[in-house]
Amino acid sequence: MAGGITCGSLLQKLQLVWDEVGESDEDRDKVLYQLDQECLDVYKRKVDQATNSRDLLIQALDDSKIELARLLSALGEKAVARTPEKTSGTIKQQLAAIAPTLEQLNKKKNERKREFVSVQSQIDQICGEIAGTTEVGEQVATPQVNEDDLTLERLEDFRSQLQELEKEKSNRLEKVLEYVSMVHDLCTVLGMDFLSTVTEVHPSLDDSIADNCKSISDDTLSKLDKTVATLHEDKKLRLSKLQELAGQLYDLWDLMDAPTQERSMFDHVTCNRSASVDEVTAPGALALDLIEQAETEVQRLDQLKYSKMKEIAFKKQTELEDIYAGAHTVIDTAAAHMKLLALIEAGNIEPTELIADMEGQIAKAKEEALSRKDILDKVEKWMSACEEESWLEDYNRMTTDITPAEVPI
Repeated sequence: MAGGITCGSLLQKLQLVWDEVGESDEDRDKVLYQLDQECLDVYKRKVDQATNSRDLLIQALDDSKIELARLLSALGEKAVARTPEKTSGTIKQQLAAIAPTLEQLNKKKNERKREFVSVQSQIDQICGEIAGTTEVGEQVATPQVNEDDLTLERLEDFRSQLQELEKEKSNRLEKVLEYVSMVHDLCTVLGMDFLSTVTEVHPSLDDSIADNCKSISDDTLSKLDKTVATLHEDKKLRLSKLQELAGQLYDLWDLMDAPTQERSMFDHVTCNRSASVDEVTAPGALALDLIEQAETEVQRLDQLKYSKMKEIAFKKQTELEDIYAGAHTVIDTAAAHMKLLALIEAGNIEPTELIADMEGQIAKAKEEALSRKDILDKVEKWMSACEEESWLEDYNRMTTDITPAEVPI
């Protein structure tokens, strides 16, 4: 004890004090008994503390062994290879032996957990992009990792799943870009604003946004598919309308014998008269203003044809009469003119129908003239022979009427 003081020396000093005081033996025994009890209490407390400390160390050792087994199982490590060899000695020695292994395994567990978080975050990101619940590049919430299963086999399963999703994302992006290209081409042909059309499907489809940031969701792909189908249908309808207008223009031009220069002004309209839908690719080839321009020209010519109908009709009538005259067929031209004029002024017949009817008459007249050609040629030859024979008779008659005196010597 400190300063050389011991329990015995203190007891001797106490006996001396009691002797001087004259303390009775009974009182002395009571004090000594009290001292014994107090000493026992102190020892008991110390024993209890030591026992509790030992129990805590044993519990810590048990917990360490349980944690070691859990880490080995979670990481898929072999217990024989990773369990500390020292399983004897004091409790503190056993704890000291297992501590480095636990520290190493915890470090490995944290590293493995970060790998799981990284892979699972990427999986959640792509799944969200496909479902449309996450925008491309948007930070997803940190996933919950099952810390009881951090084996390499499970990590490889996640990596394989991520690889498949990345492949699907790549395929979807390729499909999106293909759709966007189709929308661009169709808008170009139709004379529509590509940017407003494609960003109406999704804002990320803007050309200024990088390809790897474009939406690949089911909804975006579905809307793109519908947009392409709608634009393609519009292209078919517009081409059909334009071809119909081009046909009307040709009919009106032919009807009114429009000059080549006037027709060439609408080459951009008539150039696709017989083209298929896929063959029309020129920018603005099916723009609405071009169709409106063609419609306006058809209306103008349609109105003009009524004012020129009489001129055209009589021109056709003259052509018909010339054919009949060439075929030596007699017709009542005056009556024909009167009938034609009456039809025009009555307004009961469409100009196109009238001209078509007259062209039919012209074609029929040409056929009749052609069928009579052989006969006419024979008649002409016969008439020529008759004229020649008549000339010879006149000549002979003239020569016989001349007297010998009149014949020059």
